[in-house]
Amino acid sequence: MKKLVDRFGRTGFAALSSVIWLVPIAAWAGSADLSPIDKTATPAIALTIGVLMLAVWLVLVASLRRFPVTPRQRRFDLAQMSPSEKRWTLACIAFALGLIAWLNGAATVDWGPLGSAIGAGKVGPILLAVGLAIFVIVMPTGIWFSWRKETIAYRRRATP
Repeated sequence: MKKLVDRFGRTGFAALSSVIWLVPIAAWAGSADLSPIDKTATPAIALTIGVLMLAVWLVLVASLRRFPVTPRQRRFDLAQMSPSEKRWTLACIAFALGLIAWLNGAATVDWGPLGSAIGAGKVGPILLAVGLAIFVIVMPTGIWFSWRKETIAYRRRATP
């Protein structure tokens, strides 16, 4: 663990290690959606694993102070980031979360009624479809743009 903390920094390690609880929680959310339909998913198991792993992760994050970190430039170290880097990183995360939300909605919604309503020429569903299409174009574009700006801000900080 010491090598990982030194390699990624405290913030980077915390972000990367958060996967240990994010994946079970995502599994819980997916199985909670399916459970009432097919009665095969067991959301309680995934939720229990997710909550336990969240507790483990919180202990890991709380213990990060005891690991020494060699002083050097790290891209995602909050203590080293300039305000511009923080702003663009936050924007990138927001756009990524928007895209994930759209994909989650696209995967869990029955699109049949929307397709029928669009086929019938109803204005509201057509506007909704256009809005969803614009949203799915704006999110990756926002990710790309904000990542580019964040990279420029990081390079400005990293070059002496």
